[in-house]
Amino acid sequence: MKRIGAAALAAVVVMLGLLVSRADAATLFSDDFNDGNASGWSTSGGSWSVASGTYSQTGTSADAKSQAGNLAWTNTSMQARVRVNFFGSNASRAAGITARARSSADSYALALTPSSVELRRGSNVLSSASFGVATGTWYTLRLEVFGSTLRGFVNGTQVVTATDSNFAAGRIGFIAKYAAASFDDVLATDTAGPGPTSSPTASASASPSTSPSPQPPAGQADGFASGTTGGAGGPIVVATTAAQLEAYVGQAGPLIIMVQGTIAIDGMLTVVADKSIIGAGSTAHITGGGLQTGSTTRPGNNVIIRNIKFSNADDDSISVTNGAHHVWIDHNEFLPGYDGSVDVKRQSTNVTVSWNKFSGTDKSMLLGHSDDFTADIGYLKVSYHHNYFDGANQRLPRVRFGEPVHVYNNYYRNIGLYGVVSVQNAGVVVEGNYFENVAHPCYSVSGYADSGPGRLVQRNNIFSNSGVCEAGGNVAEPGSYYSYTLTPAASVPSVVSASAGVGKL
Repeated sequence: MKRIGAAALAAVVVMLGLLVSRADAATLFSDDFNDGNASGWSTSGGSWSVASGTYSQTGTSADAKSQAGNLAWTNTSMQARVRVNFFGSNASRAAGITARARSSADSYALALTPSSVELRRGSNVLSSASFGVATGTWYTLRLEVFGSTLRGFVNGTQVVTATDSNFAAGRIGFIAKYAAASFDDVLATDTAGPGPTSSPTASASASPSTSPSPQPPAGQADGFASGTTGGAGGPIVVATTAAQLEAYVGQAGPLIIMVQGTIAIDGMLTVVADKSIIGAGSTAHITGGGLQTGSTTRPGNNVIIRNIKFSNADDDSISVTNGAHHVWIDHNEFLPGYDGSVDVKRQSTNVTVSWNKFSGTDKSMLLGHSDDFTADIGYLKVSYHHNYFDGANQRLPRVRFGEPVHVYNNYYRNIGLYGVVSVQNAGVVVEGNYFENVAHPCYSVSGYADSGPGRLVQRNNIFSNSGVCEAGGNVAEPGSYYSYTLTPAASVPSVVSASAGVGKL
């Protein structure tokens, strides 16, 4: 989706306590590259292309730049996710975002180097801060240029600032200076700190409070969802009604949504990119419906869902679908609903499902849309760890096509039909789990139902009063994608039962 314009956007957000309202914000430009092209961007140097919903520059031997927008833009907040894939050997190597770009050489930039974050004017460093940049990790960068004040943010935290008046106006863009890097989820606005693009219908009925507003808990995604930042950098809003929740999850731009109390909804609410949806305290509850990441036209990438109880969903409780990537589902509790508790499908990938409790659920976790949906091949990279399956029935998970899928340190207790299934040539590593009273911990090489066989490696698991885990074939190692530390399998029941679910962050 690309939007260039100056339509005024009312952004009055009712918050509690320390929250600040913003009004008359305009979105200047946005792009998530899910249309498969970089229309509207012009490049200088390097090798630029769009693949799998990200914009990348693959060379390390050039001072590469790409720009978009209008030379007349003055006050601009430019935000994007940036991942350095490889630093070249040139001493000035860096990757980042730009604003007030007048030419390929003249712009302000917020740049990641191997050991620092720098605020630059052209090749001159105006301000810097020590920062260990990990290659292969996504960072959300925001560069604000308002008057002569320049501010740089990483993952929502201001790290550098400077005063400079050399460049008064210009475009936004990316730099990959002797570095290979990827870029995604661009949002440029004319107000400091990108925020909601419209006022939720229900917010007019809310009233300010003098009590402190709920704050998001600490923690960061691991496993395949590493680098997911959700709504970091955006404002915090509080949802207490279905209308508020629906409006907030569907707004463009980063937003941290604190769910307070019980909210009854109908159907699936579409969650668009850059959202953190977090339960306040230990009583946040969504019932009657569920959350779906994006649609075919509005992607739901970079989403965090934490600390919420889900019950009685009329479809799925959470559906990660429509090509969503970088989604972290953590410390929630799932009670029975009509269909799945957490389903991941339709070319979605880079997902972590961690520290959740599944109480008596049936079709708990489907991975892969169907046996016929071969478009899922090459996607569906998911980590499932430290989840508590208490009296759940099946699909814990049921995997088609994905590889590697990493199922580790989960506690399976009193399971009805089966635990893990790998079919349709999926590759699953089942590691360090504790199976208690599970007649069929795993199916793989024999297939399951009408699905063909898959591959499954099992190691370091404990089977207490349980059957045999059917395993066979070779699977790509999850450790080649990310680092992790196993909890000893014997400790999994006590560790997971004590810490999984809501109110235990």
